[in-house]
Amino acid sequence: QVQLVESGGGLVQPGGSLRLSCAASGFNLANYAVGWFRQAPGKEREGVSCIGTTSFKTSYLDSVQGRVTIMRDSGKNTVYLQMNSLKPEDTAVYYCATRLYGCTPIETLYQSWGQGTQVTVAS
Repeated sequence: QVQLVESGGGLVQPGGSLRLSCAASGFNLANYAVGWFRQAPGKEREGVSCIGTTSFKTSYLDSVQGRVTIMRDSGKNTVYLQMNSLKPEDTAVYYCATRLYGCTPIETLYQSWGQGTQVTVAS
């Protein structure tokens, strides 16, 4: 069964850090680009970061550049999103998604999605 499971969300104070995980089962995540998206209440979902099939190709939303790092652990069939210096505006449900052909900010071009993990940044 092909499945993506996000974890690692939670409540964190402004300036804090979280590491989100996107674990795959039923397929080899290394063969897919993996995107992280987020959706805040009342807002459209937006792309946060993406990593291509080679870890050298990464991209970031301008507002998270320098605070967020995406990385693969092929041994664990998992992609991580390390988020530092979190801000209240980072509060959202974060989703990971996979695409066979490289990164794109167009979410409809991603084939598989996880169920999401809630990130809340508040004091």
